[in-house]
Amino acid sequence: MSYDDLLVSIAETIKDYREGEIEPRNEQCVDRWVQQFESAVRRPLLVELDWVFKQTYLSRAALVRAFTALVKKNSPVYWKNTHFLQIQQNGNSQNEMLSLLNAAMLDVHGFDLGACVGGERYMYLDDISFTGNRITNDLIPWIKQDAPKETELCIASVVRHSFGAYQAHQKLEDAVKQSGKSIHIDWRYSKEMENRKTYRDDSDVLWPSVLPGDVFVQEYLSAQKYPFEPRNAASPPPRYFSSEEGRQLLEREMLLAGLQIRSFCQNPKEIMRPLGYGPFGLGFGSTWVTYRNCPNNAPLAFWWGDPDYPTNHPFSRWYPLFPRKTYDTTNEGVFDDFA
Repeated sequence: MSYDDLLVSIAETIKDYREGEIEPRNEQCVDRWVQQFESAVRRPLLVELDWVFKQTYLSRAALVRAFTALVKKNSPVYWKNTHFLQIQQNGNSQNEMLSLLNAAMLDVHGFDLGACVGGERYMYLDDISFTGNRITNDLIPWIKQDAPKETELCIASVVRHSFGAYQAHQKLEDAVKQSGKSIHIDWRYSKEMENRKTYRDDSDVLWPSVLPGDVFVQEYLSAQKYPFEPRNAASPPPRYFSSEEGRQLLEREMLLAGLQIRSFCQNPKEIMRPLGYGPFGLGFGSTWVTYRNCPNNAPLAFWWGDPDYPTNHPFSRWYPLFPRKTYDTTNEGVFDDFA
């Protein structure tokens, strides 16, 4: 595919990103973003991103398909005996997810969520779970205060990341134990992204196997509390990347761009890691983006910056492919910061 064809292909994949809120994500936007990288890597970078975004960009249509599949898995009786939680503390994503599920319920079973008021189980709906922090922040207070003494809690998401899901489950089980209630926790998801350190060789996120011999990389790593542990590139072929070669290119370029972005900030936060906000290593490294927003757990090069800021402001120094919407006015965000 030619350079211009790649621009068109990527723009077509991400065309509904924050549609109606920001400048349309067209080929000119994609080109402006990739021009920030060295000329020699622009086309191969577009080749890999064209592949990756076709796997990990969650459009509105894809989300509708996922919710329709979820609804079809259970009978009308099951759904009518399910109460849907609306307890998101920050942002509005849960309300929109429930709206899409409502449409799917009408289409598949002929009734809306207003008919789903039974008490057998409660369902918490999410699109993508990264660190699991949003899930625990919302559900732990509910478990302690409002949950019945005995029930089933179903946590449904389209995509989840394994380490965050593991941590969230442990925290929720602890909250249930402390509450003295009997709550069975059940997880539903369409895809699970492996990102546990123990299984880093099989990871589905950006986790470099080779580090570039760059002075900024060495300086960053030398300042970290724990040494970086690379993945083994001899592991099975990557699921969400075109090839090991393409994956390594993407990991290298996102790492270098992320470190460049960090250099724009006078005192960058520790969690502002080059491959995405996270508690350790080079960053979270997720490549998932939804039509509603880009998480700060994705590489900084995807979302950091704002061309509308004055030219002397750090944000103006990087043009984002996915300008973020955030409820954090500092633009530093928190883990799983989906508005």
